Amino acid sequence: MSQTDNRRALRVLQITDPHLMADPAGALLGVNTRESLDAVIGEVLRCHPEPDLVLATGDLAQDGSAAAYQVFRDKLACLPCRSLWIPGNHDDRTVMAGVVVGSDVACRHVVLGGWQFLMLDSSVPGKVHGELADAELDFLADTLARNPGLPAMVVLHHHPVDVSARWMAEIGLRNRDAFWHIIDRFPQVRVVLWGHVHQELDRVRNGVRLLASPSTCIQFAPDSDGFAVEALPPGYRWFELYPGGTFDTGIRRADSFTFRLDHNSTGY
Repeated sequence: MSQTDNRRALRVLQITDPHLMADPAGALLGVNTRESLDAVIGEVLRCHPEPDLVLATGDLAQDGSAAAYQVFRDKLACLPCRSLWIPGNHDDRTVMAGVVVGSDVACRHVVLGGWQFLMLDSSVPGKVHGELADAELDFLADTLARNPGLPAMVVLHHHPVDVSARWMAEIGLRNRDAFWHIIDRFPQVRVVLWGHVHQELDRVRNGVRLLASPSTCIQFAPDSDGFAVEALPPGYRWFELYPGGTFDTGIRRADSFTFRLDHNSTGY
């Protein structure tokens, strides 16, 4: 779906769910997650080498270790832009904050290129599902109310709508009605973007584009009743955002990355 105008585009990338570990040999279902992230960043450098912003949308670490977050930070250092991070259900938000302290990666509201980006923490310590605390909902509503003239991208980790993989129904955003009640009040919201589902999704709800993206490691199979993966390459999402609120977006995959996926696993 193309929605372009002729003004200079803001170039934004979503990198999600790398599931890095302190152990350099750490693997998820047979896939070394550092190597798969390297392959994705290599694809970024080939195809989108000069982004203006990177959105890192959770499950940055599998083990919640400081070493994993340091690896992620160091791997992003090859890109000439700032990055914004949010935690997922596998992350340790306190450890992550300690690694990124003193930089702007922990910013929750950024205005850039005629757009605003709102970064929400949907993680619940010790749980796989997501929920937005009252403070997060207040932040979302108050920030949108203060900035009515800027097109907005709202970013979180957990899916706020059902996806076709039915086993994921219980691990999405639990208080989605409260979330959508706020989103529906603000017509400047153009995009809701998330990670967690390890698969591509593109829908429209009440004029808002709903987008999910491949993981930089393993991919979950759509249309599955129970946990299932598919042998698609890792990838990322790119955006070209225009000041009037129009945009283009797409998925790139690291097709040259070779891996042997463990299809027998019953979870991750």
